Amino acid sequence: MRRLSPISRRLWARAFSSTPRNSQIRDLSRLERRILPSFYETAQNDLLALQWPAPPRNVLIARKDGSKRVDEAVVQFCRHVQTDYPSINLIVEPRIATGLHELVDKPIYSFDSSSGAASTALKEKVDLVTTLGGDGTILHASSLFATAERVPPVLSFSMGTLGFLGEWKFQEHKRAFREVYMSGADDRAGLLESNSEADSKTLSGWSSVRGKSMGRSRGSRVLLRNRLRVGIVGDQGDVYAMNEVLLHRGRTPHLSQIQIFVGGRYLTEAVADGMLISTPTGSTAYSLSAGGCIVHPLVSSLVLTPICPRSLSFRPLVLPANTPVTLRLSDKNRAEEVEVSVDGVRRSRGLARGMEVRVVGEDIKTADGQWRGGIPSIVRAGGSGAHEGEDHWVGGLNGLLKFNHPFGEDI
Repeated sequence: MRRLSPISRRLWARAFSSTPRNSQIRDLSRLERRILPSFYETAQNDLLALQWPAPPRNVLIARKDGSKRVDEAVVQFCRHVQTDYPSINLIVEPRIATGLHELVDKPIYSFDSSSGAASTALKEKVDLVTTLGGDGTILHASSLFATAERVPPVLSFSMGTLGFLGEWKFQEHKRAFREVYMSGADDRAGLLESNSEADSKTLSGWSSVRGKSMGRSRGSRVLLRNRLRVGIVGDQGDVYAMNEVLLHRGRTPHLSQIQIFVGGRYLTEAVADGMLISTPTGSTAYSLSAGGCIVHPLVSSLVLTPICPRSLSFRPLVLPANTPVTLRLSDKNRAEEVEVSVDGVRRSRGLARGMEVRVVGEDIKTADGQWRGGIPSIVRAGGSGAHEGEDHWVGGLNGLLKFNHPFGEDI
């Protein structure tokens, strides 16, 4: 957990004082419990549809740091939501709250990130997550729910360096947010007509939104991104990873020796810089740079990728998501331990000789057919004549990697 600096702690304490200037920041614990959405299959495509049982109320905003363009977009987005959706409560991280609350008209909510209770509060309070940034911002937002079995839907606006995961442009934020917010409202929701004289500020929920309802059959399209359930011997409880789990030799000059077990059976002892276990989402991240294959996010699988192996015959493997994989540091490893990272965050303790990491794909569908796990990513539905569930990924991937683009030509 990231600790606050002394200055940030003082700002945090001041933010919860009773002075008029800082009364705009309220504690997350004051909000009502989250509303759990449901996801249902549609006959037309492979994506799921989002349905709220009631209007979402609590929205967490995560942003990319160090970008003036993103900072301005966050303020614009907050003002739009607070004006057009008066029943929405906006939640931001402490480092954002101390500056943002002076730029908006209504209270915002935050939490003490140095407290262990913050993770529990986020799991219990947040209905929807909105990110403004690149893939790293989405990864950071998902890490806030690393111990949550049910992650809130994630609406991402691509404003960063990489854009494998970002689906929407910020110019579309009004349309995109409305689609997500109205998913579940039917024609009887009582929406305001565009020429109505009623003041939307006196209404709440779906009734405060102008225009026509989308209808229950037109909920926002959702791609459930598989996660890894990671158990490290000696740690308390499992955590979830959106991208990958990494074992790496770190600063030691010696190659690591890692024993690999697949489905409980011994596979091999890898001699390499390290080993990666990735989700389909993570297949376009570190695994791709290490020579791993690209896996479509709808393929329930995990990718086992060696990093600079000594033997050229050891190649990446694609395994079913429900196959448990164990990585054990061999007693013959020359260094006392190797580094362990989950979604790019290095663990404070490494993996010692004889210790192991156990990884398996998360169950995203219950025995009774309900979709519960994974990271619900709001995606754009396919256009006219397109196969929804495919075009948004295929087009985005080719646009980023430029498959077979001739060298020397402008991109």
